[in-house]
Amino acid sequence: MKTLKDIKVGDSTTVIKLNGQGAVKRRIMDMGITKGVKIDVCKVAPFGDPIEITVRGYQLSLRKADAEMIEVE
Repeated sequence: MKTLKDIKVGDSTTVIKLNGQGAVKRRIMDMGITKGVKIDVCKVAPFGDPIEITVRGYQLSLRKADAEMIEVE
């Protein structure tokens, strides 16, 4: 299982599945991260948390804990 946390800077990927439940999963979906959407990893902070991604045409910063819940190709 490969997660968004494992993707390197400059790479693109597609969301396969969202793990998690309840409010956390809903918050991730509200940010536009849903099954089948393309994600580009733009930057990673110096200590690795958070990561900056481009999803649906806008920039978004995610904590590693949230990125770990997103399964990708």
